[in-house]
Amino acid sequence: MRINSLSDAVLAARWCAAQLRRPELMVFLPAATLAAFWLGGEEVLILTALGAPLIFAIAGAFRFGDLAVAALADASAAPSLRSHIVTILDQVFRDAPVSGRTTACLVVQFDEADVLLDRHGRAAQTEVLARSAERLCAALRDGDTVARLEGGGFAVALAAVRRLDLETVVQLAARLQAAVAVPTSVNATRLYTSCSIGFCLASRAPEAQGSALLDAAQIAADEALRNGPGAIRAFAPDMARRSADRDALREDLEQALDKGQIRAHFQPQVSTVTGAITGFEALARWHHPDRGLIAPVEFLPVLEDAGLSERLGEVMLYNALAALSQWDKAGMAVPMVSVNFSACELRNPRLAGKLKWELDRFNLEPQRLCIEVLENVVAETENDVIVSNIAALARLGCGIDLDDFGTGHASITSIRRFAVGRIKIDRSFVTHVDEDREQQKMLGAILSMAEQLGLGTLAEGVETAGEHAMLAQLGCGDVQGFGIAHPMPVEETVDWIINHRARQSVVPRIGQRAR
Repeated sequence: MRINSLSDAVLAARWCAAQLRRPELMVFLPAATLAAFWLGGEEVLILTALGAPLIFAIAGAFRFGDLAVAALADASAAPSLRSHIVTILDQVFRDAPVSGRTTACLVVQFDEADVLLDRHGRAAQTEVLARSAERLCAALRDGDTVARLEGGGFAVALAAVRRLDLETVVQLAARLQAAVAVPTSVNATRLYTSCSIGFCLASRAPEAQGSALLDAAQIAADEALRNGPGAIRAFAPDMARRSADRDALREDLEQALDKGQIRAHFQPQVSTVTGAITGFEALARWHHPDRGLIAPVEFLPVLEDAGLSERLGEVMLYNALAALSQWDKAGMAVPMVSVNFSACELRNPRLAGKLKWELDRFNLEPQRLCIEVLENVVAETENDVIVSNIAALARLGCGIDLDDFGTGHASITSIRRFAVGRIKIDRSFVTHVDEDREQQKMLGAILSMAEQLGLGTLAEGVETAGEHAMLAQLGCGDVQGFGIAHPMPVEETVDWIINHRARQSVVPRIGQRAR
């Protein structure tokens, strides 16, 4: 067909852009202009050369990033976001008997999304998600569908193909991870993100339904996130069972907290100089009615994932203060009790007021409560609420212990900023310190630093008399661990205190510090 006017050229270009909206069509512009000159002369040549790019631009053929973000924005604004992906997958399942085509669903979840929000705020998080959406769309093929999920993740429904195997999807997942890993500039700051991905092939879905395929990919993504950062997991049938077990455990945990099944056990801390009890640490233990005593490693991660950390903190604080009152009434004169506080609890703006109310309730001085804060919280946080809370607790008179020292890379500036009074040396520095000369050098350096900064020191994980003696010789102030006593219910602590004090007179003391 010969093009004789500008209107014909505009209509033709609009039709092409509306049908394909592909900037790749621009590669045909030289041929089109040559044809225009051959068929219509110089006037049509000029009109084609100048008009065609403008028409493509108006049609939106060059706005890949904007199209990606717009599509996601439309999807996220609609309440049928999840159903949009499900509808696409359902169509593939319906057509499969005739077309012989298959698909797969991937779920992309960002590692440490809460850290990004805490450090840089909601605006930065939104920008990172938008840029990630663009990059995911650019890394996929035409026909693949991306949509936002609740909680900030993305679901990807692959366009139907005749063959799709595990290795191909793993390679695609790795490509998506690489796309997300490109840093995003926000307010002159380069933000680095990573993601964990779970996926499920249509052939391995629990049911031939889009919702079942998406749910399977989500289960795999949750498993990847637990094993992240940067993990990739394919759905397996036992994942659903494990997920169901975790959900059941989560329900059990809520009931356990309400019924008092989760309560504090107390592990003593003693002076390396005098052997006197300097305090107890409150540690959570679950007394399950059927399974017996459950170790914290089994339930604490689930409890944290379930958002029950603050509820546990309330239980542990009450148990700790009640124990102090019991020891006072029994004439045991325990100086203080230590309680671990999670980052979640430290984000509560009313924490200091809450603790003061609890201390007044039990008629206890703030100096008898020690707050343990993990080193990684001190090392990594820029949350003003956490900083303010720890400072307020220090002003109140509570002790501040830096827990797991040596594992979170807290700077000296951070230690002073958070008004830390004592560092708890991680057990990795304590194990075999009586036999390993390198361990002794490392521990000696830590203790010398603490002495110069005027900080108290407590070594945890002491299991042998040799470790105990070497720590005393190196100048560590206090120790705790299985070598002194296992954590015990409050009912057993009084007898232990009496027996320990009876043995103090025969315990050898090391009064001179090693040089």
